[in-house]
Amino acid sequence: MDLFFQQVLNGLTLGSIYGLVALGLTLVYGILHVPNFAHGALYMVGAYISYFVMVDMGLNYWVAMIAAAGVVALISVLCERLIFHPLRHAPPIHDKIAAIGVMLFLEAVVQMHWGADFRRMPTPYTSILHFGDITLPAQRLLIIVAAFSLMGLLHLYLKKTMTGSTIVAMAQNREGAFLVGINANRVAMMTFAIAGGLAAVAASLFAPINLVYPAMGHLLLTKAFVIIILGGMGSIPGAIIGALIIGFAEALGGFYISGTYKDLIAFALLVFILSVKPTGLFTKGVR
Repeated sequence: MDLFFQQVLNGLTLGSIYGLVALGLTLVYGILHVPNFAHGALYMVGAYISYFVMVDMGLNYWVAMIAAAGVVALISVLCERLIFHPLRHAPPIHDKIAAIGVMLFLEAVVQMHWGADFRRMPTPYTSILHFGDITLPAQRLLIIVAAFSLMGLLHLYLKKTMTGSTIVAMAQNREGAFLVGINANRVAMMTFAIAGGLAAVAASLFAPINLVYPAMGHLLLTKAFVIIILGGMGSIPGAIIGALIIGFAEALGGFYISGTYKDLIAFALLVFILSVKPTGLFTKGVR
């Protein structure tokens, strides 16, 4: 039983990271209907910015995280303004190709500056907590607490603030939002900034227990798309619950079945759930 609860904690850690990345992806899709294939590259850039600030500049871990969130949020907004906004009336395939181009560009820039070597970011919190026979490294506890705190803050922001309400209004009815005078450009920039910031924070949290390398966002992006399809495209509750399902399934499946196949579990779950409920677990719409 202790081993089971240990894997549940591991699944909660994975689900927390997946949830932060999937939330940004589903926000952008739910509001702008843009499947941002560059989101994994933004996650990767966030990890490298944190690594640079913490290791090369010698600054505090939290400073590194804030710097990463700010830089990646800015890059995300620039992508929206310079690439996705001009393509808003183009055929749908154009923004997909553009997003892939942004992904390749960001990876090339990072590889040109830091190389293709795997790097390890120092763990700022090395203590290990014990709950009976269950062990929980402090960094993993930080991931869980920080991720769910951010999810809660995002929920409050969308529900309790005027600017958050404009995001929800855009997601529910774009034409109606235009008619009542909502500034679509501002909402789009705000959405991309939030999505980029969440991806960077997720990378900064996960980097100390993972490797940092240029292609680190590929598999995570694929799983994030699995999560938002599984949870219902554009649904925030669906993204969170879908992330937890995938996280628990990978941790438990990797332990009880085989770690070799743990990355296939997400796709097997996607096929199974969509065969039962083709629209995903939740209906579409940011709420």
